[in-house]
Amino acid sequence: MILFKGCRVYAPEFIGKKDVLVAGGKIVALAAEIQSQAGYDIEILDAGSLRMLPGLIDSHVHIAGAGGEGGPATRTPEMSLRDMLEGGITTVIGCLGTDGLTRSVASVLMKAKGLRQEGVSAWIYTGAYQVPPPTILGDAGKDIAMFEEIIGVGEIAIADHRSSNPTLDELIRLAKLARVGGMIGAKAGIVNIHLGDAPEPFAMLYAAIEKSELQFSQFLPTHCNRNRVVFEAAKIYGKKGYIDLTASSYPYYSDEEIKVSRCLKELLNAGVPLEHITFSSDGCGSLPTFDKEGNLLKLVSGKPKAIFIELIDAVRQEKLPLEKVLPAVTANVARILKLNNKGRIGIGMDADLLLLDEKDQITHLLAHGRWLIRNNEIIHPDSFV
Repeated sequence: MILFKGCRVYAPEFIGKKDVLVAGGKIVALAAEIQSQAGYDIEILDAGSLRMLPGLIDSHVHIAGAGGEGGPATRTPEMSLRDMLEGGITTVIGCLGTDGLTRSVASVLMKAKGLRQEGVSAWIYTGAYQVPPPTILGDAGKDIAMFEEIIGVGEIAIADHRSSNPTLDELIRLAKLARVGGMIGAKAGIVNIHLGDAPEPFAMLYAAIEKSELQFSQFLPTHCNRNRVVFEAAKIYGKKGYIDLTASSYPYYSDEEIKVSRCLKELLNAGVPLEHITFSSDGCGSLPTFDKEGNLLKLVSGKPKAIFIELIDAVRQEKLPLEKVLPAVTANVARILKLNNKGRIGIGMDADLLLLDEKDQITHLLAHGRWLIRNNEIIHPDSFV
């Protein structure tokens, strides 16, 4: 049992100075003052100078590696646990990307199982860029229904030269399979969309919703800040549907992509509901640049901690209140992806807690009530160090 005394709690809304009691991996008490009870082994931590946030959720990470657009030597390595902890991240959603040909959903699933064994939370999408998508059981809906860790399908590529160019009917059918699989398996059953930079990038999503019984909530398009044209379209789409901003590529492509912290401010000013906006890192994925003929010019790989950097920059540089930024990497993600007990600080929620000092440095990090970072030091390293 751990009792945090007097921390400023962002749940993610600011609820004032509180004492927070953690036991059995859960938050069991939250009050202005909690007295330590005799007879219980309780560790008491003075947190009066700290802010307590929910552990961050990264909804788009290539946890088992990605890449390969420049040949075998450009395959990116899998994510390490340290990559998560350095960004205050306690939950990730893994996915395949361009390479659904030589990489497998099974390898992503096993990586998620490994991360869970190391003490953090992990789910995955079945599928990859291609339609029909690679799966484990031969059907995306079955994967979602049958595997506890699989919550949706993605990242399905549209409006991109690396896309398999699915027809409208193929996309609708896949989205309906995901939805039914989600209903049967009590999952989100959402379709994570890799959005390219072709003209009118959201056109297929609008058409799918218009032609079918699907709702905007069935899709989570990502990379919505890849350039100004796509982002301006996202300002319109985001008033009806969800939009995800990719953090890890900036500043690699600062001449094209729009910094996530700046995007958030522009979206809010444009009238996009905060509840529709999420950040993800695209961490450990490849970030390629191609010329007009489609030749690869360069390739780099981002880090999950980018979502933490953008969270802080939105507060410090864009002057947004922390409670206006934090939902994009906590409560919004948990609600959209139906991750029960995640993304909020409250009684009965998982004790995934991030504590920051006055300089926005990570002082403590817990997942399921277990110390991962304590007094600014990682105390739970990777299985292989």
